[in-house]
Amino acid sequence: MAGLRLGPLLRHVDWDRGGSATVWVEADRPCTAEVRCADGATASVRTFQIAGHHYALVPVTGLTPGTTTAYEVLLDGVRVWPLSDGGFPPSTITTPAVTGPGRAAPELRVTFGSCRQAAPPAGRRGPHGPDALDTLAARLAAEPEAVRPDVLLLLGDQVYADQLSRETRRWLAARRDLREAPGAQVADYEEYTRLYYESWLDPEIRWLLSTVPSLQIFDDHDVVDDWNTSEAWLAGMRATPWWRERVLSGLMSYWVYQHLGNLSPAELETDELYAEVRASPDGTEALRAFAARADADPGSVRWSYRRDFGRSRLLMVDTRAARVLAEDGRAMLDPAEHRWLRENALAGHGGYDHLLIGSSLPWLMPPLVHDAEVWNAALCRGDRGPRWARIGEDLRRRADLEHWAAFPASFAALSDLIEEVGTGPRAPATVMVLSGDVHHAYVAEPRIPTTARVFQLTCSPVHNSIHTAVRFGFRLGWSRTGRWLGRGFSRHGRTGRPPLSWRRTGGPWFGNQLMTLSLAGRTARLWLDQARSGGSGARLVTVLDRWLTGPE
Repeated sequence: MAGLRLGPLLRHVDWDRGGSATVWVEADRPCTAEVRCADGATASVRTFQIAGHHYALVPVTGLTPGTTTAYEVLLDGVRVWPLSDGGFPPSTITTPAVTGPGRAAPELRVTFGSCRQAAPPAGRRGPHGPDALDTLAARLAAEPEAVRPDVLLLLGDQVYADQLSRETRRWLAARRDLREAPGAQVADYEEYTRLYYESWLDPEIRWLLSTVPSLQIFDDHDVVDDWNTSEAWLAGMRATPWWRERVLSGLMSYWVYQHLGNLSPAELETDELYAEVRASPDGTEALRAFAARADADPGSVRWSYRRDFGRSRLLMVDTRAARVLAEDGRAMLDPAEHRWLRENALAGHGGYDHLLIGSSLPWLMPPLVHDAEVWNAALCRGDRGPRWARIGEDLRRRADLEHWAAFPASFAALSDLIEEVGTGPRAPATVMVLSGDVHHAYVAEPRIPTTARVFQLTCSPVHNSIHTAVRFGFRLGWSRTGRWLGRGFSRHGRTGRPPLSWRRTGGPWFGNQLMTLSLAGRTARLWLDQARSGGSGARLVTVLDRWLTGPE
């Protein structure tokens, strides 16, 4: 009898017609995976195989718009979800109401964050404090009638391939000799599956992901710290004996566990790799060949994607694999990726009220950090000679100087695009860049003459921590002293002033946290909730509740 190894995860829910959704599962053997909904909708597919593991992405159609229906999962006709002793409310699929002339678009609630190391097993305290996602799940499970997010955006570092828990290190040590590279880091596809089991089998997280749709994008720790930070970094990694297996396994597992669920049923139907994998008794080699192409020629693959939620548009942007690393032409996005971003931001301009750009790495950073990254890029480019170039490369890696500012031409191009989208009578009410990575949260606003309100919303971590020295550095980075120091970097690098200025209008906040946006019509409201320990357990505490546009 087939068993459920992982999932279910509720992934894509259709906001165009409100009648379909996809549910992802992993089984322990080949089988038929079926989703049955209480409203009568049902769908089933055969699993596909990758490296001895069996997966299915079940496209459910015929759902009634504007309703919430419970569902169950069956493998070869036997119910495997919900668990008999789960202790959680039923997993449900909520479909938005269909809009039309004279009908207001439904409210959209988007909860987002990044950087989540798996919570420790029950009964053991970890080093990072309470997990914000766990705490959100516990609150929603305890209050079944509470308003839930319509979508959960996970903006990178869903798993940490290079920073493992004590339990996973023990598991690895029983599998291979950790004295050999890559040591206590994941080495292959099987070890990546362990990371997802550890993270997504957490009971609260498992239930939450089964009932709140999620969209995801990778960042560096999904593969390795500082992934694709520079051309010299990549050359050094490719010279090691373990890197090729690591990066191919990272891309393969990302495609299976995260990327597939980002796609709509229509996109899945036309995806050639997905069709090939499903048609084969074993899709491992086809997926491995795809990952090899993606690593050798990043421009041959697109990990970015677009989602429209009524009159709100999300563009989730790949800021890791799509980079151009040559020092004389460094870019955060290769030309094809930048064209994709521009075309999708401008398509139907005037037909949406809010543009959300999901970027794992912040566009607007503390001014001192921004100036240091622009200065460092000039050094590494050789503007101050070969000795400074060597110093710059070493500093780039030690200090993680690799955000949008470290790619000055890309920073300027994104700024120009945001200004273009946000200007004129057809401009949306808001343009918002949603980011994580930097282990603190803040709100920043650029000083540009747009019609739309423009925001950088950064929220990190979901479950991690930050060194005291780094926390001090970020506070300094926003200060008047930090701005003065930044100008010193600019003078030394001869980089000039940034193409725009900005100010921090919220934060910085430190802790395990999640941001939530509520978008209704042309209004936007923002909450920041932090997970805090208390006598009765962890709870979410709202530290920010602010209208970005609309009522005050």
